[in-house]
Amino acid sequence: MGYRPFRHPVSSLALGRAGWAQTANFFLVGLLSLLFAVGLWRVGPSRWGALLIGVWAVGLLGAGAFRADPVSGYPPGIPDRLQRPTRTGALHDLFSLMGFLALAVACFAFALSSSPGWTIYSIASGVLFVTTMALASAAFDQQQRWVDLGGLFQRISLTIGWAWQTLLAVRILYT
Repeated sequence: MGYRPFRHPVSSLALGRAGWAQTANFFLVGLLSLLFAVGLWRVGPSRWGALLIGVWAVGLLGAGAFRADPVSGYPPGIPDRLQRPTRTGALHDLFSLMGFLALAVACFAFALSSSPGWTIYSIASGVLFVTTMALASAAFDQQQRWVDLGGLFQRISLTIGWAWQTLLAVRILYT
């Protein structure tokens, strides 16, 4: 059994033969997110929101610096869950959690707006982001009901987060 995107987290891609590509992805996206946070700080409507996007960026950089532990049977031959997390796996999880929480709170920080549509969209994005990440976490903790869908839930969550950030950038660019 190899890597299965619906089951395994994105971070597990760093454990494979071409793991360098996922590590580079974390660093590139982290640096781009950090630049976005700087831009938001300079022109954005929320300093708190800009700081939270900066924390998201640091979370991505940390996730790249520390490799995740194997989970859900990937790489092949590894149990579904290690008995004890490794130091690097624990740091990966800590940075990831910090980043995900910061991005969720950023959705709410930027929800305060003169536009009711943007407010509703940001709140809905924050709620859906947290909900899908919670489902992904349950799956990665080997909750039988969700384990085969952890990667899918994580990807849905990330899509919600990236879409929200993209629309935030467009919104600020054109207002």
